[in-house]
Amino acid sequence: MTALADPRGAQAFRCVRCGYAEGVAELVYAFDAGPELVERIRFPDAPALPEMRKPAFDAALHMLHLIAGVSYYKAGLPPRIEVAEDALDDATADLLDALYFNGLGEFAYRNGVDLRGRIAFPRRRAPARDPLLHARAGALLQPHRTLVPIGGGKDSLVVVEALKSVGADATAAWVGASPLIAAVAARTGLPRLNLGRELSPTLFEYNRMGAWNGHIPVTAINSAILACAAVLYGFDAIAFANERSASAATLEYAGRQVNHQWSKGWEFEQRFAAWLHTHVASDLDYFSLLRPFSELAVTRAFAQSGASYFDVFSSCNRNFRILGPKPADRWCGQCPKCHFVFLALAPFLPKPRLLQIFGGNLLDDEAQAAGFDALIEYHDHKPFECVGEASEARAAFAALAARPEWREDALVARFHEDIAPQLAAAPDALDAWFRPAPEHGVPARFVGALDAIRAA
Repeated sequence: MTALADPRGAQAFRCVRCGYAEGVAELVYAFDAGPELVERIRFPDAPALPEMRKPAFDAALHMLHLIAGVSYYKAGLPPRIEVAEDALDDATADLLDALYFNGLGEFAYRNGVDLRGRIAFPRRRAPARDPLLHARAGALLQPHRTLVPIGGGKDSLVVVEALKSVGADATAAWVGASPLIAAVAARTGLPRLNLGRELSPTLFEYNRMGAWNGHIPVTAINSAILACAAVLYGFDAIAFANERSASAATLEYAGRQVNHQWSKGWEFEQRFAAWLHTHVASDLDYFSLLRPFSELAVTRAFAQSGASYFDVFSSCNRNFRILGPKPADRWCGQCPKCHFVFLALAPFLPKPRLLQIFGGNLLDDEAQAAGFDALIEYHDHKPFECVGEASEARAAFAALAARPEWREDALVARFHEDIAPQLAAAPDALDAWFRPAPEHGVPARFVGALDAIRAA
């Protein structure tokens, strides 16, 4: 392999080409005239693509190519982005500009870089009256079948059980080779679809030579992969499990909101759903079934309907690839996800059952104080993780402080005696978090599933 030039010195990031054949999509990128970075997406047992679906699949694949490019673009942050066809329509360019800018917000914060004025996808200069700007993709008339992305944690399992309750034809889908997710998907009893994603090894070479690195909007990439899968395998809906707290910013940096979960938030959901309807298929629905609900409402629903998953689920990112025989193998007990899920489940599960799931009592360990302080934004900002809002965490602590079985535990007592008196306002009661918000994009045919979550 020829010597690699530092991508941070590149003038252009190029989305070179993309293609699909026999169940494998290839996405090709480059910095300037440097070596090609080739990513592969594998669609197992892929059926032949009917002629009528090819335009929709090509459009979805093209967007996947552009969205997945964020993994590579961030290595160099060059001042120019080039695409194979030279220019994009405004809707596509607007979506990509927003995704790269907001989805790399945490990356920018941690690396101390300013992305303002740097990201601009090329767009065609069409007259405002051009009817092509307002064209809408046709309907694919696919059967009512739903892809449910599985992440291994509680949220997607709430969606699974809600869809089961209304008899929806659903398939558990995930990207990557995690044995933990595979075990959770198997436990759902649904048909399964495991899609593969292979990053270019050249990216890791760039990382080793000191290229920019950090958090990317993975949910957006997975969404684009699943859009391709929906067209290829014959699904008309993709039902994610992103609750409303995903839209809440983590902190403010350089005069703007930074959200670790931006591509799980309501803004991205609306933009991507609308783009699919206008560019891929008017009857391909992309939405989050949990969008109206708080983390606490979702956790309550999981506590009531998810008992069959208690021994297999995990939201712990540190132990994400570990599948062991003991509960502790699924929970490190030290990370923000472990802290939040333990705290959120505590009001809704018998204490012995929760301790059995986690292999210990995280709220009776004074060494964990800093981690829980971050969850309630006490002398720290919310963690860069997929966790609920600080006010939700405070409400959970307050509820536990009123319960005899929890009030003597070290961190619960500390919250009640030392922290709560310093808060500007008393924490909300748990009931306040059970009311669904009106904003969501759930299609009418899934209203029964929404009602099942609401009634949990």
